[in-house]
Amino acid sequence: MTGKKNWKVTMLLILGSLFIFFPLYLTITIAFKTPQEMSGNLLALPESWSISNFLTAIEMTNFFRALGNSVLVTVITVVLVLLTHSLVAYAIARNMHKKFYKFLYFYFISAMFIPFPIIMLPIVKQTSMWGMDNLIGLAILNVVMQLAFNVFIYVGFLKSIPIELEEAAIIDGASTWQVFWKIIFPIMKPMHATVAILTALFAWNDFMLPLVILSDSSQYTLPLVQYAFQGQFSTDYNLAFASYLMAMLPMIIVYIFAQKWIIGGVMRGSLK
Repeated sequence: MTGKKNWKVTMLLILGSLFIFFPLYLTITIAFKTPQEMSGNLLALPESWSISNFLTAIEMTNFFRALGNSVLVTVITVVLVLLTHSLVAYAIARNMHKKFYKFLYFYFISAMFIPFPIIMLPIVKQTSMWGMDNLIGLAILNVVMQLAFNVFIYVGFLKSIPIELEEAAIIDGASTWQVFWKIIFPIMKPMHATVAILTALFAWNDFMLPLVILSDSSQYTLPLVQYAFQGQFSTDYNLAFASYLMAMLPMIIVYIFAQKWIIGGVMRGSLK
């Protein structure tokens, strides 16, 4: 026996899908149109699917240099996040009964409720003083900015791992360091996947932090290149949208294939 369809929920899902796909449809069609076609029906498909807009946008924005900068920052950020945030969360999760670690946990969590504009000026001053206004400094700051959320979901996941596994390893002569890297770290693979994907999305799409940190235009990441492109070519929407589409395409592909790990990992980390 099949259940009745919930038409209200179905209609809400359809409307939500339209709100998502309509801007994406406009981005794709405008990126392939010519300026002359823009004066006609905005919703119409391009008369010819030419890649000339993409080639021009690549040349004008030095796209591949910005792409390399974004890849470098994203890779460094993800690697450092996985190695350090899991270790911090493990120390907190296994010592939560102590007042200091409980305070440390809530101290980290409270950082999620602090708006970035409040700490923006101190960050700019510090990075300038310490010579961190470059891609490596940006990656390190990304690691710090993601610490609160990642500790939150890592700790939730670690609470579900039986402590008897660690006790057995310690009885066999393993140190705490060996227990973490040889037992706990491999067990956390599902959570590592979730954290890696969410961190990559953050590092790739972030605009404000690179804007206030990077002082050399040759080190601009893709979001900053799009900003400069829009400022200089504000009347040519075809080139701008072609550039936007190329910048967001890698992360759209990553999200499509990895969304089940994102949702599943966040639920495991927040509920267990």
